[in-house]
Amino acid sequence: MISVQRFRREDAQLWNAFVANSVNGTFLFDRGFMDYHADRFDDHSLIFLREGKCLGLLPADLADGVLRSHGGLTYGGIVVAPRTGAGTVLEMFDALMLYAKHNGISKIVYKPVPTMYHTIPTEHDRYALFRHDALLARSDLSTAVWLAAPQKISTSRRQSARRAAKGEIMVHHATDWARFWVLLTEVLDEHHNVTPTHSLEEITTLAARFPEKIKLYIAAPPDGSIQAGAVVFDCGDTVHAQYLAASRLGRETGALNAVIIALLEQHFHDRRWFDFGISTEQAGQILNTGLLEQKEMFGGTTQTYEQFHVSI
Repeated sequence: MISVQRFRREDAQLWNAFVANSVNGTFLFDRGFMDYHADRFDDHSLIFLREGKCLGLLPADLADGVLRSHGGLTYGGIVVAPRTGAGTVLEMFDALMLYAKHNGISKIVYKPVPTMYHTIPTEHDRYALFRHDALLARSDLSTAVWLAAPQKISTSRRQSARRAAKGEIMVHHATDWARFWVLLTEVLDEHHNVTPTHSLEEITTLAARFPEKIKLYIAAPPDGSIQAGAVVFDCGDTVHAQYLAASRLGRETGALNAVIIALLEQHFHDRRWFDFGISTEQAGQILNTGLLEQKEMFGGTTQTYEQFHVSI
């Protein structure tokens, strides 16, 4: 029989080790990442056990009687080890429903880990959701490049990147987070009337904790000014573009296109996926077609981020 135990601080080492060796966990589930915004969420992460052995994890928080795949993460379904069978995952879901009933939880909001982030494609949980009458409540459209056999990058993007190269704009790894955050904040405010998800203090703290996972790449001319940049989250086989931004001059010189092509063809060419992130708004109901088309020009194809609701 599978039991469910709420995560405790003393479980952090077990948790992190399990995530590192799982088939569908990324460093975003490491407690060093999850806990950077612990003050904003009532963490209610769960550990699934059989005879004392860890079988799976669920990064989660609790709000108003609703257990959610952690609200501070884009995705966060049940994390499992290699060779975990569908029958075991069904048992974990049964145990989860029982746990919810016994703890006064009225609904579960579940965000499966997109398959492109799996080391081995594993969709047992989607079948388990069907078995428990889950409702697909939200679907966001993301665009990702399949790096193992990438589609052709558009001619206009190539030409733009060449223009940047002729202007002696070089793309390189950097650690000047403060200067890039000024640019990023200005761009997001001007074009989208929003602020970065992470503050400068938060992103520098996380980059210090995960220097091989969170990286900044910039495009700069000889004078050292930042014309464009990208913050990437390196999840192993899949790399996610967390932030992309270019100054007005950078848009004219093609600096951002130069950054993206360098990431695709030089820095991460040996990976499987490069995920640009979603192009949808208002809980997936509105598609920003202009943004989508820009991503597709780099050879991107459609992937989805889904959210399911299960009534208890």
